This record gives sequence, structure tokens and C-alpha cells, in this order.
Amino acid sequence: MLNDSKEFWDDNEWSLEHATEISKRYPNQWVAIVDKQIIAAGKNAKEVGKVTIRKSGRKEFVIYFAEQGFGEPYALLS
Repeated sequence: MLNDSKEFWDDNEWSLEHATEISKRYPNQWVAIVDKQIIAAGKNAKEVGKVTIRKSGRKEFVIYFAEQGFGEPYALLS
């Protein structure tokens, strides 16, 4: 089910606007975004998700793979 919360879509838009910067800072890592901030990043998406839930209390958030040299993220639901 697609998340329809304003916060999710605001975070998604923020991730698109900052995709190149994020990919440079976190190359080939999974990145989770909550409230227009990177809250967790790492090589294992499941672990990034666990950390994000623990830190934010949210179960749905933007998470994508910041492929090195790739500027367009994919928004996924956790």
C-alpha cells in the first residue's frame, strides 16, 4: 500500500532534490530519510530500516539505495 502522508511525500521530494549529494556522501549504501534528514545509512537495508524505526518511531519512511554516480533515487516503503 502506498503511503499517502504528507510527511512521506515531503521526505521523498527532499530526497529527489538532494539525490546527487546523498549519493556522493553515502555511495552504494541504503539511506533512510525522516523529516527531511538522513536518519540512517548502511550496506544492509534491513539494518538501516531497524535503526530508522528505533530512532524515529515510524514504520513507513523513505529508504533508497544511493548508487554511486547515480542521481535519481527510488522511494520505497519500509
